[in-house]
Amino acid sequence: MMRLLRNYIFWTYERGSLHYDIMVTLILAFLFISPHYIDFKDRPQDSPLEPTQTLVQEAGSGYVYTLRPQDIRHDTGDLSGDLLYAVVQYAGPVTMDRYEVVKDAHGKVIRYKVWVHRP
Repeated sequence: MMRLLRNYIFWTYERGSLHYDIMVTLILAFLFISPHYIDFKDRPQDSPLEPTQTLVQEAGSGYVYTLRPQDIRHDTGDLSGDLLYAVVQYAGPVTMDRYEVVKDAHGKVIRYKVWVHRP
């Protein structure tokens, strides 16, 4: 019995043998079953990460760009011009149809939606 246990511990069985297959099965069983019974303390982060990319969706004959406020220059005083400038940086020459300011429950701007089409 000690010899059998020693051979399992030092992995001395030939590949394809019955004992080798038993060892591999035990390892795979541990890998797939243990997370259900052992708490490894791995949890998602408390706050979701803020998206860092511009979202582009197809809308009919054009596109809808969803931009974060920090992606917009606010130095010209013309919000529609600033939004168009930001979209042109991503999409190239486009014509803006309309835009929408999306605010949270406290009135803070969280994103801009810009509808554009290619001329």
